[in-house]
Amino acid sequence: MRFPLGKVRLHGDLIAPEDAQGLVVFVHGSGSSRHSPRNRSVARFFNGLGMATLLFDLLTEEEQPIDEVSRQLRFDIPLLSERLSGVVDQLRANADLRDLKLGLFGASTGAAAALIAAAARPADIAALVSRGGRVDLATDVLEKVHAPSLFIVGELDSEVLALNRQAAGRLRCQHELAVVPGATHLFEEQGKLEEVERLAGQWFLQHLAG
Repeated sequence: MRFPLGKVRLHGDLIAPEDAQGLVVFVHGSGSSRHSPRNRSVARFFNGLGMATLLFDLLTEEEQPIDEVSRQLRFDIPLLSERLSGVVDQLRANADLRDLKLGLFGASTGAAAALIAAAARPADIAALVSRGGRVDLATDVLEKVHAPSLFIVGELDSEVLALNRQAAGRLRCQHELAVVPGATHLFEEQGKLEEVERLAGQWFLQHLAG
């Protein structure tokens, strides 16, 4: 899919199983893209559960190599959340997709952009999952988030875990903090990403399906 947003155009990959049970939009983190092996693995798991998935690039093809050097755009959370909202607008205008409940799956800095978008679009976002998210970068909007939110953090990712605990305490919506034993920030240990898939899949099925 192509998402024209003003002067920029973003690229995305949509997979929609027949009779999809909701649509999960992936919001990748620092230095990543729609080609992230971890997010693509999670997306395949969601597809197997009958959910549609959209992986898209938050940065343009011209911006990505610049950001790899400067590392500035990946932390421009207002810019990323604005682009995410623009993508949500176009999904809502798509006749084939508009009836699907939307969920956001944010990782690292992408989780902050997802929270900001969810706070601004309570009627559009039905559920949110953060994987190792920098949810502290969305502190100002946490109390405005209405979408049921699941924060998944690795037990050994101590700094991010502490930030997630603090952020979860400020949420007023339905929420849970799931700590994956023995996992670090990227959930690279054997079986840990599969645990993320299971937890997130259950959350989205609960809040998007039907």
